[in-house]
Formats: sequence, structure tokens, C-alpha cells
Amino acid sequence: MTFSRRGRVVALPLIAALVGAVVWALWPSPPPPRGVELSIPVVDGPRDDQRVVLDATFFPPAGGGKGPAVLLAHGFGGTKHSVRTQAQRLAEAGYAVLTWSARGFGGSTGQIALNSPDYEVKDVRQLIDWLAARPEVRLDAPGDPTVGIAGGSYGGAIALMTAAYDRRVDAIVPQITWYDLADALFPDAAGGGPEGGVFKRMWAGLFFTRGGVPAGGNGPGGEEDGDAAGPGGLSGLPGRTSPRPTLSEQEAACGRFLPEICRVYQEVARTGEATPEAVELLRRSSPISVRGRISVPTLLLQGQRDSLFPLDHADANARAIAATGAPVQIAWFDGGHDGGDGEADWVHERTLAWFDHWLKGDGSAVPGDGFTVTRDGGRDPGSRQRVLLHAGTDRYPGLDGTATTEVRLSGPAQNVATPPGGSPAAVTSVPGFGDLLGSAGAGMTVDMPGQSASFESAPLERPVEVTGSATVTVRVTATGDGPGEVTLFARLEDVAGDGRPPVLPEGLVAPFKVVLPEGEGERSAEATIRLPAIDHRFDVGHRVRLTISTTDLAYAVPDEPAVHRIALADHTLDLPVVSALVTPERGPDAWTWALPAVASAAAAALVLTGRRRPRGGADPALADVPLRISGLTKRYRNGERVVDDLSFQVERGQVLGLLGPNGAGKTTTMRMLMGLIHPDAGDIHIFGHRVVPGAPVLSRLGSFVEGPGFLPHLSGRANLELYWRATGRPREDAHMDEALEIAGLGDALERPVRTYSQGMRQRLAIAQAMLGLPDLLVLDEPTNGLDPPQIREMRRVLKRYAERGRTVIISSHLLSEVEQTCDHVVVMQRGRLVAAGPVDGLLSSAGGGNGRLEDVFLALIAEGGGSAVPGAAADGAGGGKDRVEDKAGDKA
Repeated sequence: MTFSRRGRVVALPLIAALVGAVVWALWPSPPPPRGVELSIPVVDGPRDDQRVVLDATFFPPAGGGKGPAVLLAHGFGGTKHSVRTQAQRLAEAGYAVLTWSARGFGGSTGQIALNSPDYEVKDVRQLIDWLAARPEVRLDAPGDPTVGIAGGSYGGAIALMTAAYDRRVDAIVPQITWYDLADALFPDAAGGGPEGGVFKRMWAGLFFTRGGVPAGGNGPGGEEDGDAAGPGGLSGLPGRTSPRPTLSEQEAACGRFLPEICRVYQEVARTGEATPEAVELLRRSSPISVRGRISVPTLLLQGQRDSLFPLDHADANARAIAATGAPVQIAWFDGGHDGGDGEADWVHERTLAWFDHWLKGDGSAVPGDGFTVTRDGGRDPGSRQRVLLHAGTDRYPGLDGTATTEVRLSGPAQNVATPPGGSPAAVTSVPGFGDLLGSAGAGMTVDMPGQSASFESAPLERPVEVTGSATVTVRVTATGDGPGEVTLFARLEDVAGDGRPPVLPEGLVAPFKVVLPEGEGERSAEATIRLPAIDHRFDVGHRVRLTISTTDLAYAVPDEPAVHRIALADHTLDLPVVSALVTPERGPDAWTWALPAVASAAAAALVLTGRRRPRGGADPALADVPLRISGLTKRYRNGERVVDDLSFQVERGQVLGLLGPNGAGKTTTMRMLMGLIHPDAGDIHIFGHRVVPGAPVLSRLGSFVEGPGFLPHLSGRANLELYWRATGRPREDAHMDEALEIAGLGDALERPVRTYSQGMRQRLAIAQAMLGLPDLLVLDEPTNGLDPPQIREMRRVLKRYAERGRTVIISSHLLSEVEQTCDHVVVMQRGRLVAAGPVDGLLSSAGGGNGRLEDVFLALIAEGGGSAVPGAAADGAGGGKDRVEDKAGDKA
């Protein structure tokens, strides 16, 4: 990469900034804020007669002085240690942070009451009293600290509940949490409510098991804390110990739960049905019970991969809080109880910006969009890490979107069987094991034969980006004397149609129940199902599939066997879209394309401090020579030479193959001639100008080395245009049409690069290298990923390119292609020159003109000697030609 005059002006401050960043990175970091360990006594219970001691840690604001306070709550099964890192980061930003282990967890006494207003909420209100007495905490009024609350899952719910009961709370950031805990554990996608919902048996079991361990009973003498499943996770890391109390039989059965919670769980676990007592108890600890009372600025962060608290819970919280007139923002991020903590830094930055605005009152506009969603931008070609993009819009559209796309489904009525005891069961997600399964298990399903009915659309003629909850109406018919209540599970799948298995977006299903009319013979009933809220793109040519099954491993199903018939009552599937929500197509500013070259230049400057800088200037005698390498040497840190005294010359109109086994030094040589790394000895001249990082002559070189690198969310055309703008050269100099013709991608040029195959990326990279029609073109494995017709076309393009007076250098392991494409070769072995000259001459000298390049190459690298072939160009490296020819004579 090279710079125009304008580009060099931009690069100077970038180099300075990069050097500053290196110095900053090497400068010793201050130690993280140290917390003060505390035991804070509180009084709670319905009659305020229970005395509890909360194990807490207080982090004063870094730098001293007063600051706003933040209460940072942990997830279910965690402790104050689970959020220590987040607390330290907030303290470094100037906040007074208090973390604590909720009653019944860690070193705190008391029993778990599921964020009850009579227990946990009272505890947190007394923690606010404690903060109001601290000299480090800024006050809004006597006894009223400036305070925000943040936390995930269990901690997110206590933030919401405390804001409803204590007007001193100024802002909250709840994450991956619930609106109605009864609905979360007994959902019904047909709208029947939790009283008749489907029991999330596995999630409930994990909850009770995780909280059912008595104090000090998480293993031998140990307390667990941590959060493996993100902010509200269910597993932990070893922490400090708590004394093991003497337990009664009731306490041993219920662990750390209140006895009434224990009794309710045991009943619903036995029957799989929600009792009125269970619904009342769960709702008492839910924001649904305080609707209209949460009226503080709220940032709701909900995970997209979350079968415990799906996106509809954040939707319900957002609507209830917004109805009070309070500012609300909502973000669907990459994570959740089923998918780990995929965006920890982004979540922290959003949280910090929210508190900075509402607690510090910096006077700026409200940060962030009203609605943000994280989308998959593919994988970075270099690191192969996922690229996450954030699309936003000013207003939250709700789960119905701003518009609806109708897709027609087809398929006949189908019989489905419910097996005895619900076993074997279909598998869509395994609660609590999302992190262990990783991306390989995400969105994949295992169906049992005869237990599901599917209805499918025709291949889509245009892509559909679904954002929200789709709806569909089905008809269920009893075919025998089975039960009048039918439990079913609906899911929406993406079928690519190319042999790949269907994808279930975020692994989510919609459980629902249908109550059939009483009577004999066939009985039918219809149900309109609201499918799980998702943000998913169905691409052109894909099919949308609705599958309804009778079992799911994560849920309780009836024990009685039955057979029912499933049909579509309406063949229209309504898919919500958000027209104003557009994934950002704008990549980084043009100057960011210069960063790799700037970084290399700055790194070279740092490494070479104190060394003599190579002489500049031009050699008029080489003004018409595309490339001359003389005595080029590059050593590893241990002194071993990766390129060893290499010399050769390339002329106009040549297509030269740079050959050698792995480790021969080919890529290092190409990087040096591009100015990306500096040689230890020797010179490189391009058209007579010595190559140094940032040399203007590099603008006459186009290159593609070590794989294609593009911004995956941009289209192929946008990538090329952005790249060219970064050079600072006039648009008309790009010869964009010629480059696009070379790419031969057709309509795919308008698609995001993340959708490209390896061959398509390769062709786009070669087209990028040819932008501006450079006089010298350097390509590393240009045919990698191309099929035979594409390889033949590439061969024709490269030959024609050189015939117009330009020069092409190719590094490749496909020797048959080199033999057909190149007219000259340079063979390297262990960094040294082995042979150089015309391909015909090399073949003639080896086998009377009948040999193959592969045979000659293998013989050369096996012998490891040097050879010049008839017609070899003079290398001009201080007698280099004689040196090479002498080697040939010795070999003869």
C-alpha cells in the first residue's frame, strides 16, 4: 500500500498516534482499583424481623474525590466475585461501586427469595442507605445518593425491582433478565398465559440445583462464584469459603431457598403444571407486578441466544417503562444464557455511556440508538474471528416490526405422534450447556421420526431480514380418544437447499398448548402462534420452513401417548421487518485502509532505531526495469537467514513465477519488495527507485499476498471503491470497469463479501490488486480456490496483462499452472537462488525440451544447488551474473 501526497499527510499523524499507542502499551499500567471487603448487616422479611449479613466489596472512585455510585449485582448462582472485573472498570471511570453477594449466596446469610420485595429488594434499599453515608459518594439530597444499578439475569431483575420500590435510583442497566418469571418458566406461544403454559423443566431444574446447595456446600468447604454463561450464568469459579452450618432436614431439602419456594418447586416439578400459588410467587418477584412504577432512564440489554429469558421479556419491560414517560433504550446483543458473553466490552461501553449521561450529567445527547441489534458480519479473513456489526434506529419498533413480509407456506396435513413419557425427545437447545456446545451446536436440531410436521415456502426471490416475532395460525385435530390438551413446539428454520442441514435461528422454539373441544370422534381447534423473536436474514434462494413437533428435550410433555394431525389454518406466514434498521454499509474512514502499511512502517522505525537508513534516490540506468533485487538478505531473530543474498531481475512484459518449497523465503521476499518489512542487507529497485516503506514508486505496484482481506459486511463493489479512495488518487485512474471485468462476479458484486466463496474472494482480491492497472503486479497463489474454468480464464488475463507492457510476478505451488502461465521463473530454496531464467530454457536444459517443470523443480530443490538457464537476465548485483553462471559451471 502506498500513499499519494494527501495520503502521506494523513499518514504522519497516524504514525505518531501508533508510536504513541506502542509507548502507551509498553508503559506500566496502574494496578486495578482495590476493593474494601465489608460485612453489611440488613433487616428484611415481611415483618422486618430477619437479620441478614451481606458479604460486600466497595470500590472507591479512582483518583479520589466524590463520584456517582453504582450498585453492581451478580447473576443467579454467582457472588460478588462474579462482577469484580466490571466493578473495577467502573471505578476506574470515576464511580463508587458496591458489589455484594445476594442473600443466600456466597458469604451472605439468609435464604434465597427470588428477588422478592420483602427480602432482596429491602436488602438493596439498605445498601443505598449505606452508600448515602459514604464520603466518596455524591448526593442528590441528604440520604439520597446519585446511584445507578446494573446487573445480568438475577442481577438485572433486582435492578428493575429496586427502581420500582426506591425513588432514589437514578438510572438502571438490566441485562438478559425477565419481565414475568412465571411466563419465563411456563411459556405459551398461543397466548394462554403461564397458568396453562409448558414447563421449562431443564431450566427450572438448573435453577433449583444451583440455588439448592446449602451455604458452604458447593463442593468440599467451598463457595462457587463466576458466570460462565454471561452476566446471568449458572456456573462459577472457586472463591473463598464459608462455614458449613448445621442443617435441619427441611434445610437440607431446600438448600438456600425459602421453604415456600422449595414446596412450590417440588409440586410443579412433579406435575409439570403451574399452580396458582407458583404463578403468584413468581410474579411477586417480577417487573410485571410493578407495572407503571419503574420510571427511571433504562437501558435494556437482552441476549439473542437465550431460551431462558427470550427477547420478548425485554420487549415487555421496554413497553411498560416507556409508558411512564421514562427514557428507554433496548439492544439485542450477541449473547445470552445459551450463548455466553459475546460482547463484554461493547456491553461495558454502552453501560458506561448510559451512566455517564444520566449519573454524571455531562450535558451530551443521550448516547446510543433507541434500538440496536447485533448482526453477524461474517469472519475476518485474517484472524477467522467473527465480525459483529451493530445496526440501529432511533425508535424501538417492537416485536411486530415496522412492516410485514408475507411468505406463503405449503404442505399437507400431517400426523404427528407424542411418544409415551415424551421420550425420545427432539433436541433444539441444551439449557446451561451453550458455552460447551459452542458455535458448532448453535442452531442445529435433532428431530425424532414421526414426531414433527413441516411446512415450507418456495425459494425466496429476494432476501428477507426478519426482526421480531413471526406469526402463523395452525389447526390441530385429534385422531382418536387422546387427551383434550395438546402440547406442541413450533420453530422457524432457514433451509439453504444445498445439502446443508436447516438452521434454527438462535436455537429457539415456541412451546404452546391447544385445548380441543370435548366430545367423541375428530375434534379440531386453531391456534395463532407467536414464534420466538429473532433477527435473522433469509437469503435469496433459501426456503423458510415451519416445523411443529410434539417433544422437546428442554420442556415437560404429557406422559400419555397420542396421535394428532397438524395442518395450516392459514398458509400465510407473517414475517416482521424493520425498514429503518439498516446494517451499516459504510466501512471505516478511508484512512483506516492505510493502517497496515502505517503499522509496518512504524514498527520498522521502532525496530531499526539507531540503524543507518537506506540511501534514497533513483538509478537512471534502471528506470525502465520493473524489478531488480540485489544481495537481498533477511534474518530471523536467532540469526538464521530466511532470505540469503538473493539477486535477480525482472523485465517488462514478463510473467515470472517465483517458486520454492514452503520456507524457501518467497513470501518474505514479496513483503520486502512491497515495503512492508525492511531487509537486513541488499537493495530492491522498482523502476530504478529504491524500495523503502512508503516510497512513492510503490504506487506503481499492485499486490495480493497472504490471502484476501475485505470488510465482510460491505459489498464487493463497495470494498473496491473504498480501497481506491484510500489511495487518494483520482477515481478515473482506478480503471474500475476493467477490474470488475477481471473479477467476473456479475450480480454478486452487490452482495456482502461475507457471503462469498473462497474463489469469489480470490477473484475480488486480484481485481483489487489490478486497480489502477499497475506496471508491476505481484500475486501470491492467485488461483487458490478457483475452479478449472476460472483458472484457465485467470491464466489468459495474466498473459494479456503482461502483453501490454506490464510485468506480473506469481508465487504458486501449482507448477503445472506456472508452466502454462509464466515465461520466466525464479526458484528459491532455503532463502537462496537456485535457478533463474526462461521456462523454456529451464525445461530444455533439463530434458531436451520434453521435461516437465514439476520434475525440474523437484530435482533442483533436492540438489539445493544454483543454476542459470539459457537467456537468464543479468542481475546487476555487483558481478551477480558471473556468480550465478559460475555456480552453473560448478554444477556441470
